[in-house]
Amino acid sequence: MYGLIGSFKAAEGRRAELIRLLLAETGDMPGCLSYVVAEDPADDVTVWVTEVWTDAAAHKASLQLPAVKAVIAQAMPLIAAFGEHRETRPVARDVS
Repeated sequence: MYGLIGSFKAAEGRRAELIRLLLAETGDMPGCLSYVVAEDPADDVTVWVTEVWTDAAAHKASLQLPAVKAVIAQAMPLIAAFGEHRETRPVARDVS
């Protein structure tokens, strides 16, 4: 598996709008096992995204999907800064 954990700083007062876009229906994303968007409770502009994919190629391919490209284009003006970004190697998946 392949994982990503990253954060964004939303433009002031735009975090809720950014989250709505990040959660927008992007259709089927082959290979996506988990996609979680979270507010940072200690910072009212930070958004965290945690993703788990079958492999890095599946994630890379998802960035070429027209629906995903459209969401990225709409979200970019709402992002004031990019925060931390980490690739991870998930070792287990909760299926409960």
